[in-house]
Amino acid sequence: MIFHSSIEPIYFLLPLVGLLIGLFGTMLGGGGGFFFLPILILLLGVPPQTAVITSLVATLPICFVGSLGHSRKGNIDFRVAALFAIAGIVGAFIGAGITSKISADNLKLSFGIYSILIALNIAVVTWRKKRNDANKSEQQKSSGLKKILKGSFYGFSAGTITGTFGTSGTAPILAGLFAMRMPLKLVIGTSLLVVLVNTVFAIGAHFLLGKIDLTLVYFLTAGSIIGALLGPKLLSKVKIDNSENRVKYLYAIVMVALGVLMIMS
Repeated sequence: MIFHSSIEPIYFLLPLVGLLIGLFGTMLGGGGGFFFLPILILLLGVPPQTAVITSLVATLPICFVGSLGHSRKGNIDFRVAALFAIAGIVGAFIGAGITSKISADNLKLSFGIYSILIALNIAVVTWRKKRNDANKSEQQKSSGLKKILKGSFYGFSAGTITGTFGTSGTAPILAGLFAMRMPLKLVIGTSLLVVLVNTVFAIGAHFLLGKIDLTLVYFLTAGSIIGALLGPKLLSKVKIDNSENRVKYLYAIVMVALGVLMIMS
């Protein structure tokens, strides 16, 4: 279940990779798990099933440190987070079951398709938000039953993705939180907390199914924890303006590129 692989020269670059993922993961509300999986599979040649559980474990410190930092900055809505997380826990166990029943090639193909679809969704949502802001259209916040249904749907989707691919499942969470018209910084902090809960339960679900490479975890988290500490502090000093949209478009382009690479590998 748990093992240590031999140290390869390329491993010494992983702390830097982890630093960047931890930094941007906590600033964008994702925990960075999306990027760990393709790095492990494409760059290091880790078997997909092992990469999934290793990615989850490597993501955990980022989510924990990032959530703590955002909590201190008042960037978390705990009630909304609980709504998403309860449904996400169910999805995490279902996702782990899916991973154990599909082949490595199908897992990579599915992740690639998921990446491209989510990237397109991010681009469309960003464009719509920019258009609405330009038109100064008023949007009402979700409430009551509609809010519960939205949170449950998006939370379940995120948990299933986390359990299946070993990623953070951020995209559905962000989509759901933005649909509730929450402020950006509150969206980011709340998203990280939901990702943390989903990741914990996904690890538990995968523990008896996958093999965790602790050597990779050590190298990745050596940098990612530092990045996760810096992320919330930097975000608190950032003025939210039009640069936010450019970051989202760049994020979507990177996701498409990784998705294509996973499909072709």
